[in-house]
Amino acid sequence: MLLKDKNILVAVTGSIAIYKALELIRLYIKAGANVKVIMTKEAKRFINPITFEAISQHKILDENNESWDKNSLSNHIDTGKWADAFVIAPASVNTINKLSNGIADNLLTQTAIAYTKDKILCPAANTNMVQNPITIESIRKLKLCNYEVIQTQTKELACKDVGDGAMADPEEIFYATSRLILKDEYWNNRKVILSGGGTIEKIDDVRYISNFSSGKMASSLALALYLKGADVSLVSTRGHEALPNAIEVIEVKSSFEMYENLVDCINSAKKGKVLKSSLLNSGEEKKVFKKPFLFMAAAVSDYVPNSFQEGKLKKELLGTTWDLKLKQNMDILSSLNKNDIVSIGFKAEMDETVANENAKNMLHNKSLDGVCLNVLSSDNMFGSNNNSIELILKEKSYSFSASKFDVSMKLLNCLEKEFDEYK
Repeated sequence: MLLKDKNILVAVTGSIAIYKALELIRLYIKAGANVKVIMTKEAKRFINPITFEAISQHKILDENNESWDKNSLSNHIDTGKWADAFVIAPASVNTINKLSNGIADNLLTQTAIAYTKDKILCPAANTNMVQNPITIESIRKLKLCNYEVIQTQTKELACKDVGDGAMADPEEIFYATSRLILKDEYWNNRKVILSGGGTIEKIDDVRYISNFSSGKMASSLALALYLKGADVSLVSTRGHEALPNAIEVIEVKSSFEMYENLVDCINSAKKGKVLKSSLLNSGEEKKVFKKPFLFMAAAVSDYVPNSFQEGKLKKELLGTTWDLKLKQNMDILSSLNKNDIVSIGFKAEMDETVANENAKNMLHNKSLDGVCLNVLSSDNMFGSNNNSIELILKEKSYSFSASKFDVSMKLLNCLEKEFDEYK
């Protein structure tokens, strides 16, 4: 129930992509939100209003039923005040160009211009229409006027042309909306780097050494951070396939590739983030620096093959037994420069009697700010959707047990309180 009791206003325009809005509304409602729909006259040519009323459980809003009755909340002022988020999906080129020029000739445009908070705009049109210089300039202006524009896709369009212009998938819009509602000041625009998954160390071109780490915890944490407004970079081997496109995912295989990319991400994070002014045509920029965070949730191989063999090692040449020579791997977490960054390590243990002591030793020996201890059991193994962790800090500890996503949210809320000096 990510959006429990949140109010979302969805506006739909005349576009064949309008069918995606039905799935989008279903996602909002499944997450606990209340949804109302504004339909333009052109939108009704594609889908009968009763379809939106059935799925949203609210009467659709248009010029014909606008009311100024104090209890109706169905006019372009009160509807905007009701909404926690305003999403225009699909947004036709006609509506985009109207909004950029301040034209308010229907309930949708009137509501949008009266709505003072950030809005989400999801364009959908033929490639030539989206890439027309007038539309490009309109989108640029709207980005400077508190509109978050969700990037269109390149695929086969309704006109059978293949090109840019298809509306983003409902899941992408859902996550962008959730981020708009859930982001908080502590994490917003803060650079965060994560590692995830089990590293893959090649023996030859067809065999490798790895482990059972699924990457799910790192991906859940990356999603939670994104929804809270963080600027997220995830360096991972697996488990990141369903994340929003707005999260930077750097796919790697070996521990050496992971190390190199983590170094680059950390160096970039320490430079801060440049934000453009929201004032129309100002062109102003400012650098924002919030102390970055590093979450090392990857399961890095302790040992790697002593040498790599190109091609495929033949069993006829290896014989009936094979003595595979391994060497100790680099310690990525110890090797990274963790100055000016809050670093949280993850440790998986199976022996409860020594788990806590080992985690505390890791906290000290690797100069970390915190360690998330995960004691594996039959109910809490690699690949599970649930997790039980203990966050061990220098002076105290906290325990969380829930789904990996809920654990991630609880962990972030706890870290926000513990490291509030880095606001």
